[in-house]
Amino acid sequence: MKSIDRYMARLIFLPLISTLIISAMLLVLDRMLRLFDFVATEGGPIGVVWKMLANLLPEYLGLGIPIGLLLGVLLAFRKLATSSELDVMRGVGMSYWRLLRVPYMFAIVLAFANLAIVGFVQPKSRYAYESLRFELRTGALGASIKVGEFTHFGQQMTIRIEQSRDEGRKLSGIFVKAVTKYRASYAVTAESGKFLATDNPEEIVFQLKNGVLINEAPGIATPRVLTFTTHNLPIPLPKYENFRGRGEGNTELTLPELARLGGNPATATQLRDPTRSEFHFRVVEVATMLLLPLLALSLGVPPKRSTSALGVFLAIVMVVTYHKVNQYAASIGSLGKIDPLIALWTPFVIFAALVGWMYYTIAFVPDGQPIGALERWAAKTGKWIARHMPGRRPEAAA
Repeated sequence: MKSIDRYMARLIFLPLISTLIISAMLLVLDRMLRLFDFVATEGGPIGVVWKMLANLLPEYLGLGIPIGLLLGVLLAFRKLATSSELDVMRGVGMSYWRLLRVPYMFAIVLAFANLAIVGFVQPKSRYAYESLRFELRTGALGASIKVGEFTHFGQQMTIRIEQSRDEGRKLSGIFVKAVTKYRASYAVTAESGKFLATDNPEEIVFQLKNGVLINEAPGIATPRVLTFTTHNLPIPLPKYENFRGRGEGNTELTLPELARLGGNPATATQLRDPTRSEFHFRVVEVATMLLLPLLALSLGVPPKRSTSALGVFLAIVMVVTYHKVNQYAASIGSLGKIDPLIALWTPFVIFAALVGWMYYTIAFVPDGQPIGALERWAAKTGKWIARHMPGRRPEAAA
């Protein structure tokens, strides 16, 4: 690799990694608050939040890698242009296509990485995330009993605890109401207690201390009252249904599974269209990454004697808008109104033609600027706003 290639690689690498990390952190922080609230509401262990975030990370990387590539290449060319290094490189005969060698190395490597993520890792991590949500809702993760609230174990037992200390190992102010299968019932109040594991995975023991037990049965006229120092109360754990199998949603199928299911003539039409739509959506999103270096170059080089950042803003808007168009096309294709192949690849062809025109304008048209009109309009607007700013002195405006 020549020195110019190493220099380009350094310019691209730092903003690429920074953008990827920052975007992933912002997405994770946004979801983390909601997950903590969800887990706390369901009464689950806090540690499950980190497992759920880890399963969401591939989805965030699938979104962050294209944006990171775009901004990494764009900011690299912007730095070269604003420091006049690009003029020197062009003056010694270096073409734009030659300067795109390193950006395309990054693009190809990241495209394969993104293909592996969205095609194989993300579907399985999505299924694992939904599985954790299911276990939280059903209590299969060992959800804790909420302090100050009545917790029901099926229809036979209700427990209320006034206070919990030492991470749930010391409980006080305990009330238990239960009904047996023989229609007998008992109510227990205890000063303190703790849960103990048993060899039977279907039940636990609630060891109570210093309390009173009141027992009622159909054949007993007067309830029996028992005062105890220590009493072991077995609690049957509720049985939960198993989580569904992977693949009931198209987002949980890998690319080979989508291709096999969508290409099988025996697949029902109402299932084949959504499957083909999801397959083409993922492939188009990965293929778009090969256009990003051209887009970044076209919008990263501002006009001469200008430091306008309009190209940076416009590049992000274009990529995000195109992503939303793809999502809409995928939903239309999944409904069967338009063939998914046409619905998703037509916007790609239009976007590729637009990017190609922008690259041709800046690379082969003398003093060409694909967004020159927008740059001039933004400059005039900025000057007009500066002249009419409140509090501006007339002599300064003159």
